[in-house]
Amino acid sequence: MNVETIPVGPFEANCFLAWGTDNKALVIDPGASHEQILEQVSMLGLKIATYLLTHGHTDHTSAIGQMYEKAPAPIVIHEKDLEWIGEQHNEFPPFYSVPDMTGIKDIVKVAAGETRNDGGLDYKVLGAPGHTPGGICFYFESQKVLFTGDTIFAGSIGRTDLPGGDMQVFTKSLQALMSLPDDTRIFPGHGPESTIGRERKSNPFLSSL
Repeated sequence: MNVETIPVGPFEANCFLAWGTDNKALVIDPGASHEQILEQVSMLGLKIATYLLTHGHTDHTSAIGQMYEKAPAPIVIHEKDLEWIGEQHNEFPPFYSVPDMTGIKDIVKVAAGETRNDGGLDYKVLGAPGHTPGGICFYFESQKVLFTGDTIFAGSIGRTDLPGGDMQVFTKSLQALMSLPDDTRIFPGHGPESTIGRERKSNPFLSSL
């Protein structure tokens, strides 16, 4: 499994390209700069198979409409975040506008615990609510790779003070993720990659879990 990290937008959210041997790419959290993402896809000789959204916040989703228009493919998102992704409160002026979902028809609503194969890669949808009501992580168990969105970062965790956040729920999500093997590589929504083991030992927000 190959993973390419593309920091995009004013908040430098990580957009990821993930692909296996058949060069069909999963685009995870296209938060901005759709032309930059598409250029990287082209440079790597990839074809977009699916878009995966860890949660609905606009710094992770604002480019989805433009991406879909240029390269249509199914969009995977949890139903609870799909409910509000296009609402006015999901913007960070002057940096991000509300994601434009107009004309998007190929949406795949997923729930925690589902297993899927997209682009020739098997993965499991892990529930991770608390940062948002429908937050999810994508776990490629055989590859030992986890895309965490804004759940766990290297040395930190996501916020719960935004609309829909819930610290009590979030704590349970973090506890569940800490049960994964230590050598699981973490690709977070912001900042550098890490591992479950490293965060278990050194992340001050996870030491009591």
